[in-house]
Parts: sequence; C-alpha cells; structure tokens
Amino acid sequence: MNMRIETAAMDTLCANALRFLAIDAVEQAKSGHPGMPMGMAEIAVALWTRHVRHDPADPAWADRDRFVLSNGHGSMLLYGLLHLTGYDLPLDELKRFRQLHSKTPGHPEHGLTPGVETTTGPLGQGFANAVGMALAEKLLAREFNRPGCDIVDHRTWVFLGDGCLMEGLSHEAASFAGVQRLSKLIALWDDNRISIDGNVAGWFADDTPARFMAYGWNVVEAVDGHDVAAVDRAIRKALANAEKDAGPTLICCRTTIGRGSPVRAGTADVHGAPLGEDEVAATREELGWPHDPFEVPEEVRAAMDARAAGAERRAAWHTIFEAYRTAWPEAAAEFERRTAGRLPVGFQVLAHAILRGVDKDAATVATRKASQHAIARLARALPELLGGSADLTHSNLTDWPGCGAVRADQPGRHINWGVREFGMAAALNGIALHGGFLPFGATFLVFSDYARNAIRMSALLGQRVVYVMTHDSIGLGEDGPTHQPVEHLPSLRLIPGLDVWRPCDAVEAQAAWNAAVQRRGPALLALSRQNLPHQPRTIDQLEDIARGGYVLAETAGARPALVLIATGSEIALAVEARGLLQADGIPVRVVSMPCTAAFDRQDAAWRAAVLPPGVPRVAVEAAQPDFWWKYLAGAPRAAVVGIDRFGESAPASDLAALFGFTAERVADTARRLL
Repeated sequence: MNMRIETAAMDTLCANALRFLAIDAVEQAKSGHPGMPMGMAEIAVALWTRHVRHDPADPAWADRDRFVLSNGHGSMLLYGLLHLTGYDLPLDELKRFRQLHSKTPGHPEHGLTPGVETTTGPLGQGFANAVGMALAEKLLAREFNRPGCDIVDHRTWVFLGDGCLMEGLSHEAASFAGVQRLSKLIALWDDNRISIDGNVAGWFADDTPARFMAYGWNVVEAVDGHDVAAVDRAIRKALANAEKDAGPTLICCRTTIGRGSPVRAGTADVHGAPLGEDEVAATREELGWPHDPFEVPEEVRAAMDARAAGAERRAAWHTIFEAYRTAWPEAAAEFERRTAGRLPVGFQVLAHAILRGVDKDAATVATRKASQHAIARLARALPELLGGSADLTHSNLTDWPGCGAVRADQPGRHINWGVREFGMAAALNGIALHGGFLPFGATFLVFSDYARNAIRMSALLGQRVVYVMTHDSIGLGEDGPTHQPVEHLPSLRLIPGLDVWRPCDAVEAQAAWNAAVQRRGPALLALSRQNLPHQPRTIDQLEDIARGGYVLAETAGARPALVLIATGSEIALAVEARGLLQADGIPVRVVSMPCTAAFDRQDAAWRAAVLPPGVPRVAVEAAQPDFWWKYLAGAPRAAVVGIDRFGESAPASDLAALFGFTAERVADTARRLL
C-alpha cells in the first residue's frame, strides 16, 4: 500500500472517529445535532491535522491560531477535536454531553471548555467574532512586530453553515472584513443546502461565491468537503492568498449533512435530533465502524494528538520572543501586559487623579462630549484602547486627537464601522476575546436594538467591551420617536452582567469610563446630546460614584422626609425640585444612581444608608418607568416620573414640558406623597 493510500485511509478513520463521537454523545444525551459533525468531519480532519497551529497544553498561548465554530449547534465536532488533539477534555466529559455542569454544553462556551475561543450558537455571531479576532491580529502585528522578528503571526479559522450566511450579520461582518483586507481570516463554508426547515432552495438561493467576491474576498469554489486531500489543497490556496495579503478567503465545501446515515443523510431529519438506536447501528455498518460507543482506535489518537507538535511550535515561538525581549525589552513587557489584559501599574491612582481634575474643571457639557474628553484622557494612558462608531463618529464623539483611522493599509486606533451596529458589536467581542486591546464601539442608544444580541453575548462571555450609546432620551428632540429611546434603558439593565451607566454630568461620565476600563465585563454608557450642568461634590462623593448609587445632595443634620432618585439629565430636575421642596420646609435627599448594577453589588448596609427604609421615594428618569419599582420597595409611599409612550418630534424643551419632565411636576409628585 503506498503512502497516499495509507494517508487517505487514516484520514477516513479519523473522520469517522469524529462522526461517531458525535453520534454516540448525541444518542446518549437524547438531544443534540449530529448532522453537522457527520457532514464536516473530513473538513475538520484536513484543517486540524495539517494546518491549525496550537498547543493543547497552553490554550492561552498568545500566538496560537484561533478557531471559531460559528455553526455552534455542531458542538460535538469541536469537542471531539479538542479531545483527540490533546486538550484537557477527557472522554468522560464527552459522555456527559449536554448534562448539568459538564464541560460539553449544547453550544460551545468560552471559559468553560479548554480550547473554545468564543461562545457560539446564535448563528453568524461566531463569524463576526472571527472578523474581530482577525482585525486584532492584524493591528497587534502592526504595532509589535519588528523587522525579522514577528511575534504576532497567526491565522483565524472559522467554520460556518448556511444558517450563518442567511443571517444579515454575516453580510455586515464579511463586508467589513473585505474592506479591511483581513488576509489571515479563512472561512470554510459547510454548503450542505439543508437547514431545520428542509432544503434551502426555497429560501436561500444566493450566489454565495459571487457575494463574497463582491465583498473583496478570495473564493475557492466547489470543493468536495468529503475529500480531505481536496480540502487540504483549498486551504493551501487560502494560505497562499494570506501570504500575498490578498484579503480573506472563503472555501466553499459541498457536503452531505449526516453523511454515513443510510436513511437520514442529506435531509433535515438529521440536523437536530438523535439518530435512534437502529439508525446508529445502520450507520456503523454503512461506514464499517465496528467499535463500541465512545471507543476510539489508538491509531486515531496517535494521528490526531497535537501535543508534541504544539509544544514544539510554542517553544519555537518563545525562542523568538526571548530574542525580541532582548532587543526590545519595553515592547516585550508591554505586549505581555496587554495580552494578559492587565492595566498599567498605577492606573487606579491615575484614574482617581483624572476624576478629581474633571471635578475641579466643573464644566457644563453634554455627557457625550464629556465621554469624548474621557476617551482622550484614557487613551494617553491605555494604548490598548481601540474604538470607533457605526457611522456616527461626529455625533457619538468617539474620535480623539491623534487617534488615526484604522484602514487596510494604515495603522490607527479609531475604527469606522459603517452602518453595521450588529457587526460592530459582535466584532468587538472578537477583539476582546483575541486579547491585546480594550475595544469600544458607539451608536445612538435607540440603535442598541440592532446590536442587542451581541451586547448580550458580551455579558455572557464576560468580556471587557465598552458600548458608547448617545442621544439617550427624548432630549435629542427634533429627530422624533424613531430616534428617541424609551424602553431601552430598562431593557438593557435586565441583561445579567452588563453595567449600564447613565451619568448626570462630566464628572460621572469620567467615573463611568474609569469603572468600565477597570471591570472584567462589559459596560454600556448612555449619554446625552444636550448639555448637563455640573453637580458639586465632596471628595467622598467622588469616590462614591463608583458604587453606582450615592447621596448627591441632602440637608445636613436632618433626616430626609423624601428621597428623589434620578439618573442622567434628570438629576438636574431632581436637584431643582429639591430646591422647591426645601423652600416649603421639606428636607429632601437626592440620590444619583448612574449604574443600578453597580449599586446592587454593594452591601446591604450601603444600600440602606443611601435609600433609607420608611422614607417616601420618587424616581425620575426619561424612560419607561416600570423598572424603578425595584428601588421603591420598602418606601411607605412612592411614585415614578417616567415616560410610558413613544416621543414626538419637537425641540427638547417643548418635549420636556409635554411629558412632564419639569422641576415643578417632580415637586408636585413629591408633595402628593407627603
């Protein structure tokens, strides 16, 4: 038998091992998606045994290739690959597929399973994450590589299916990747023409190769996805394109979903359900697989074990890096700091000093403008700060002096995402996951709806991504109800793990940014279009802003008869209403609560000190009011001044009067409670 036949036979054996690990795990769990792993097994063998540069012993190695399974419902394919190549994912975990507290959940979850680069499942988001990863690699290489010493040189690989390509997000991400010429991004499309509802011909007739060519991608068409050698040749073409910096590559792999199943192959029936005992037995016979469930031949384990090769690759990279450290010690230290996600030494002290300086300045500005100033201050201290806007740079105010624009052929720190809110947010997650950067992105708050699922994924992933959302209320005025957010603040606050900040002035805007860049998790800043007055504070109150809710103003020595709780632009209303009530001899406390999530993390003693039980409370916010009843519990009488309908097109002052956002109305509401 010649070497080519031996190699082909081993490839088939490895592919079938992946197939049956998926089949057996889904069968044992009585749920899951066997069809995709059965259809993409040869593609996986071609990529993972010949091209992916990684070290299973160190899943966090900075210069590893990134692999993303965008069609994450086929998670057992990835778990099989991780297990067989040597990651800390024992066979017992595959046997516990989809079970409580296993490392093999129904869709891949970053931070739970070693080797999983991102959480996927919502179709198309993994693809967009990969675009962000590839952009991070390109920008990091520009910044840190030196002549003859490339410490950043890796590829981003992504598997995707028909469903990923149907999602509008895929258009946003692919278009952006093409214009940025992300040549080290290589996508392999599982073109099986089947989705849950059946053959896609009735609802997905795109000329996908032509579509990607129009985006500026290289396309390798009509690859037999069940021929490992053919897939390997296509991947080599993609790598050649990468070497020529010719843009990203899409490899179109024709496959049969559920390949090997005598009855269900090529049908939607194999997509998302166990094969059943009889069909599993028939598939074993069809593919000549005599092994028991979860049994893997030793020759397969030997062929797919990547530990020795991975250790050798990583050791070679460390040799290069040590030479780099000798020649450029400061750059090496900075690279290590940034890829570890550490802030510079002394940053917290610097952040406090910046905050005190902003307070002394006492400027009356829109919080979107205050945010721009904050970005400029932090960018000087944090070279990893990287961000931009979805075609609203001069409204969101996300650029800063000397930032430079990120382009395919030039470095920079400001990204023009175009009108791609969802693509921006999902790519920001990829940038954060890649490491080396602290990303932020901006749009109008009302358009957070376009990006919402990726914002949710930021929270689920626990990634440090900052969302800058301006024009945060009816206060934006004449653009009218289509652009005036009403329900957005409360709905975003309901996302677990997301800190939503709505600062009332320049000081709170700086404090929000300080908190956001120091937090391990996402933050969203809701900012005003209109100018907001500076609120005076003591040094202690400056420190208290980070707690999310604090006493901004009260009558010294007097127990408050009423507590006014407000955020953002409504703080000024609450302060003015307090003056009206104090003139009537009513002692009033004003509580600023710029971040309810941060306030909720404080101990019970702090929360009770800020919101004393037994005292009437009024919450004031230009948003849907129902959320605030959580913070009115425990008060004998309470009310919310909010807005429970869509806005109108008019100057902001007219809208404030129309919807009752006046000091007089707030004071009258309080008087009725008293």
